[in-house]
Amino acid sequence: MGASVAPVLVFTILWGAVGIALPCFVPNGTNRGILQVVLILTSFTCWLFWLCCYMAQMNPLIGPKLSNTTILMMAQEWGTPIE
Repeated sequence: MGASVAPVLVFTILWGAVGIALPCFVPNGTNRGILQVVLILTSFTCWLFWLCCYMAQMNPLIGPKLSNTTILMMAQEWGTPIE
């Protein structure tokens, strides 16, 4: 799996809209500033969490653990010569 610009761009726009546009629509009141900060921090942390998960899938640290006999059996069934 390689990096793709489309998902990063789409989710950046989505969470950017939540963090930039939605705080403008918070109604006036005593807690307006707090609600705006909550929306901004929530959007940023959700975007950052998504980005870390997306990047972790590009180069996973842990791969499947197969025994040698399983690998040889798979190679034989798939017709792949083992060098």
